[in-house]
Amino acid sequence: QVQLVESGGGSVQAGGSLRLSCAASTYSDSMGWFRQAPGKEREGVVGIDSSGKTSYADSVKGRFTISKDNAKNTLYLQMNSLKPEDTAIYYCAAGPGAIWPSLLSAGRYKYWGQGTQVTVSS
Repeated sequence: QVQLVESGGGSVQAGGSLRLSCAASTYSDSMGWFRQAPGKEREGVVGIDSSGKTSYADSVKGRFTISKDNAKNTLYLQMNSLKPEDTAIYYCAAGPGAIWPSLLSAGRYKYWGQGTQVTVSS
């Protein structure tokens, strides 16, 4: 059982930055960030595996960066150049096991955080 707690969401103007954190109760090989906007399906934003391989959604490439501190069992998402269309609830997800190359597939993750709201105004 892995417990995940996200933090760092908030409101920001377009072009601004936010850093999300996800504290995990234990280590997981594969972790990812997903988001869900009102009226839309949950979509994969970025995932990372135990070797550091990453997979980004095209919509966030060059703007978002995932990182992981294995010593602290904490996952981060640095979001720069935010756009109004990035507005969503952001969820942290964890394994189990190796998920590559399906790091953006929600169905491959078993554990989920409660989500943190990100709102980007124009």
